[in-house]
Amino acid sequence: MSIKYLHTMIRVFDLDASLNFFEKGLGLQVSRKKDNPEGKFTLIFLSTGEPDAPEIELTYNWNQEEAYSVGRNFGHLAYLVDDIYETCERLQKMGIVINRPPRDGHMAFVRSPDLISIELLQKGAALPPKEPWLSAKNIGVW
Repeated sequence: MSIKYLHTMIRVFDLDASLNFFEKGLGLQVSRKKDNPEGKFTLIFLSTGEPDAPEIELTYNWNQEEAYSVGRNFGHLAYLVDDIYETCERLQKMGIVINRPPRDGHMAFVRSPDLISIELLQKGAALPPKEPWLSAKNIGVW
């Protein structure tokens, strides 16, 4: 039996804010987009751009009047990054809260504009601990 992981779908309330987070904040690339006027929704798939990479599907319902509630049973998405400190600094400059700072040089958690937990993991060995991350406190939940 063969099985292949394809994508994770999340519903987003503010499509522009979500695209800004995933494209500029995390560096993902839009691989395809589909507008469905009859169903009044848009699907946007993003990936790292690597061949055959799994994707995240953003589902934007055109008539959604308020943000979706947070489903904690979902868990989180996880991305491997080249430099966890640089990634967290870039996100922080965009106004994204670093909920679990990378104190260990290996792992951090942030949340997307729709409150989806995102785990960031350092590629390879953990980076040496450094300030301001070493003494940064956890903020909120993730």
